[in-house]
Amino acid sequence: MASSIGNEKSVNPVLRISQLDALELNKALEQLVWSQFTSCFHGFKPGVLAHFEPEVKAFLCLILWKFTIYSKNATVGQAILNIQYKNNLSQTEKYQPLSKHQKLWYLIFTVGGRWLEERCYDLFSNRQQQSFCKIKSYISFGSGLLKLCGLLNFLIFLRKGTFATLTERILGIRSVFCKPQSVRQVGFEYMNRELLWHGFAEFLIYLLPLINVQKLKLKISSWCSPITGLSNSENTLATHCRECSLCGEWPTMPHTIGCPHVFCYYCIKSNFLFDMYFTCPKCGSEVHSLQPLKYKIEMTELRV
Repeated sequence: MASSIGNEKSVNPVLRISQLDALELNKALEQLVWSQFTSCFHGFKPGVLAHFEPEVKAFLCLILWKFTIYSKNATVGQAILNIQYKNNLSQTEKYQPLSKHQKLWYLIFTVGGRWLEERCYDLFSNRQQQSFCKIKSYISFGSGLLKLCGLLNFLIFLRKGTFATLTERILGIRSVFCKPQSVRQVGFEYMNRELLWHGFAEFLIYLLPLINVQKLKLKISSWCSPITGLSNSENTLATHCRECSLCGEWPTMPHTIGCPHVFCYYCIKSNFLFDMYFTCPKCGSEVHSLQPLKYKIEMTELRV
């Protein structure tokens, strides 16, 4: 009954992106199964699976093949994307499932080929005979040739959209949709809003470090409100403490040397250590004592 229904289903070609997504999902599933399997041996001696890793991977892939390709004519990635394999060697346009020979050869090409590639070095690395060296060179040449053919097949796939892998082309199996695909109505409002927001956030992240917010705030405040509550001498000193007399920037840890001018601590300290007879570049006063600016003047400046 199921086979008769399957024969009545029409063939729907699969998009290239869907076939590539199915392949990536298959790889992710194999990695997930392998990681879950190896986690069962965390309590054992390290490297207990190292000698049998190719065989264990082949066994796990055999189990996956049994419950995917052999049973449902589709891999896990294809099943998620509503895709399955069709026997492209049949002359009819209707859906035809894979034959047993195609399924077995699929297992040999995918699982057996991968196992042979991983075991090739171990099988012939300790053999010094000339015959084994020739076999190893032949296998290496064959592996390189298969990779080259796989590249050519991928270029043809990008052009025509059928047979994403070399195994599919050799066995004559093709990916088709299980059910007809309806036209999807995709709304891009949310995507556009997210793109605009992310672009604006990246612009702010790039721009904000270039802006000295504190200096800009204090500069604007000094224009808007005058300094009040200070004596004449303190007010004179506060008016000069808006910039360092050496570097011209807003003074960091402002200090005085006995004159009405203000300096950054590091500016005046480095110059005084370099020259013991250092004088103020504004008024020519000598350094009598290096003292920090009065606390209430600093706070008044910050409030301004």
